[in-house]
This record gives sequence, structure tokens and C-alpha cells, in this order.
Amino acid sequence: MANLTLVYGLRLLPADEISEVGEAPIQLKNGNSARVTMHILEGTREQIEAQLRQSLDAFFDFFPEI
Repeated sequence: MANLTLVYGLRLLPADEISEVGEAPIQLKNGNSARVTMHILEGTREQIEAQLRQSLDAFFDFFPEI
């Protein structure tokens, strides 16, 4: 299997200051472009950490071949 790259970003902001979240663009070496869907997790630090772990586990469930 080829090496993979997981693209992600994190930024912690006050929950009441966010009005909109869009997609992040990615430019591929072959000239194509792709987009990364951004996700929002809210709560206390502990709740966010638990949700993030759960989201990562669920993400890799989509790709059982890896």
C-alpha cells in the first residue's frame, strides 16, 4: 500500500464567535484540486477531546482496507 497523507487543521475559538465554516482548498501535484470539509466540535475541553477521538475512529472505519 502507498503512503498516505492525512490533511487536517485545528483551531480553538470561543463558541459564540463563529458564524460560518467553509471548506479548505487543496491543490494536488497533478493539477487537480480537492476540498477538505471542516468540522465543528463544541463543549468543554474533555468533551471536545472525546468527540475528536470518536470522530477519528469513525473516519478510519470508512477505510477498512488501510
